[in-house]
Amino acid sequence: MRGRSVSLILGIAASGLAALLGASPARAADVTSEWSSLQMPPPPQLKPATVDPQTTALLLFDFMDRNCNAKDRPRCLTVIPVLKKLDDEARAAGMLVAYTLPGGGKIVDQSIAPRAGEVVDQKQGGPDKFLGDDLDQRLKSHGIKTVILCGNSAQGVGLGTGAAAAQRGYFVIYPIDCSPSESAFREAYTAWHLGGGGPPVTTKWVTLTRSDMIKVAGAGH
Repeated sequence: MRGRSVSLILGIAASGLAALLGASPARAADVTSEWSSLQMPPPPQLKPATVDPQTTALLLFDFMDRNCNAKDRPRCLTVIPVLKKLDDEARAAGMLVAYTLPGGGKIVDQSIAPRAGEVVDQKQGGPDKFLGDDLDQRLKSHGIKTVILCGNSAQGVGLGTGAAAAQRGYFVIYPIDCSPSESAFREAYTAWHLGGGGPPVTTKWVTLTRSDMIKVAGAGH
């Protein structure tokens, strides 16, 4: 009798578990099967930023004629006026300007070309410009605490170096109009990630903004 009771209890439990599992919504095999039903999240909020020129560096990374042109990345050409404006304002305020031109690449436009005394790195060609390089030491030697990051491309240098800078304790100013890509979507997902969609341990250091929302302290504009 006791054995029959135990069997009955186990049978009821098994039936209940089967019913519970059957009621659970089925999970797709992987996210690609849900792709067509996914919706874009709302755009991240842009915030104004005020920077101290003594402790801020403008980073202009990988803007070369071989990867910023009408054939390979036409969206890149449209940001040159934005880069020039930021470059002119940074220099007028005495800010440090740093470039990467890997492989001896040539700057895409002479209006934003490096000047004597500015940091130019011709070695680091990957998305994380800190990796295997002395960029961190060079920025710290100038007392830099904040970086304004403009990189070609958004999903490469923008995301790679933006996250890397944040992980090293820098405040990252990311103007969404100065880091182009091959498509608007790639720029969008980078902005979404850096604007709060990514890990808080890095995104808490990032200010997502636009170039005309950046003010240089003491510049009177």
